[in-house]
Amino acid sequence: MQVPLYQAKAEFFRMLGHPVRIRVLELLQGGPVAVRDLLTEIEIEPSSLSQQLAVLRRSGIVVSIREGSTVSYALAGGDVAELLRAARRILTELIAGQHELLAELRQSEPSVPAPPLP
Repeated sequence: MQVPLYQAKAEFFRMLGHPVRIRVLELLQGGPVAVRDLLTEIEIEPSSLSQQLAVLRRSGIVVSIREGSTVSYALAGGDVAELLRAARRILTELIAGQHELLAELRQSEPSVPAPPLP
């Protein structure tokens, strides 16, 4: 039985739903990055990074590249980078909207006199 598209999308976004995975994908936008460099940038235990890279690799979003004893990772396609850029634009708009709402709330707040000093 085939999984409905909406369910497949939900599983895809759940797979992305980990801060380390998002950070790895952000770092890979510029091209392949060696695991040791990922460890330096993300500052987590090697075993934790390995687990997160395995999830991304199994999903097909990243590929591993072995050159001698160095293992690097790269995005499997450009669409992931575009998805991250879209997420940044959406978050920017949401946050800007929240700032506008906060400013509006502050302007509409009635002036409350300060309590008298004893």
